[in-house]
Amino acid sequence: MNLRALVQQCADRLEQAGVAFGHGTTNAFDEAAWLVLWQLGLPLDTDLDLDLDAESDLDSVEPSPLTPENLAACDTLIAERIRSRKPAAYLTREAWLQGVSFYVDERVIVPRSLIAELLVDASLDYWLPSGTTRLLDLCTGNGSLAIIAALVYPEVEVDAADISADALAVAAINVERHGLQQRVRLLQSDGLQNIELEQGRGDHAGGYDLILCNPPYVNAHSMATLPPEFLAEPALALDGNCHGGTDGMDFIRDLLESAARYMRPGALLVLEIGNERAHFENAFPDLDAVWLQTSAGEDQVVLITRDALLA
Repeated sequence: MNLRALVQQCADRLEQAGVAFGHGTTNAFDEAAWLVLWQLGLPLDTDLDLDLDAESDLDSVEPSPLTPENLAACDTLIAERIRSRKPAAYLTREAWLQGVSFYVDERVIVPRSLIAELLVDASLDYWLPSGTTRLLDLCTGNGSLAIIAALVYPEVEVDAADISADALAVAAINVERHGLQQRVRLLQSDGLQNIELEQGRGDHAGGYDLILCNPPYVNAHSMATLPPEFLAEPALALDGNCHGGTDGMDFIRDLLESAARYMRPGALLVLEIGNERAHFENAFPDLDAVWLQTSAGEDQVVLITRDALLA
């Protein structure tokens, strides 16, 4: 059996079992490739058409990883993915976002924010005020957006906040993993409530030039119908009905009411709302918002200026 055949066999099992995707992959084949390559200790960009029985095909693999023991391990891993209905990242303890590797476990949602695209492809640069020096990643989870922002903007101070102490513990692992302890500061805060403006470092106190937020926004109906893979994630990071609402906008209402106080003149708020654009626009019909183009379309991420919030 060659590598592609093994991946296809595993993909067929995932497909037949009816597992749900959306935590880094969108289909059974890609999910199977991720799990198989991880189990075999191969890079995720390994050519699946390689004949691993030929030593010349992959010099770093000798002998071939397709031993009976490794095949049995792949079988066990796929079976656990099907049995547990946990996202693959919880099984591998690793997730990738825009080519950057992050540690994850069940204390955090699997990172998949489309905001990462906008950071990496410089889509936000046009909007940023000149002399941008401070950035807040609110609802940071495992710290992935804060870390990517710190890598993209090496001169910017980055604060990363979350209500969950467990999530911040995972974020701390990733901050250390990427050697950013001096660049990324972790703060425990319920939304913006515990963010103190005077916490700015040096001459940069007083507010942020950019606030990124991938908040809990899932509406009540969708929460009730989520597949098991999503129910395996912390509900705190998904459920947008913290005050008893149903449209998923409870956290976002609090955020938009107070965000301007934490923003400098010219500052931006970039907010991910997933598939909830209709609920967002119903909740904030008079808000001047700019919808940003991502790989998922123009209705997933919204940009709001400080001036628009004040208006």
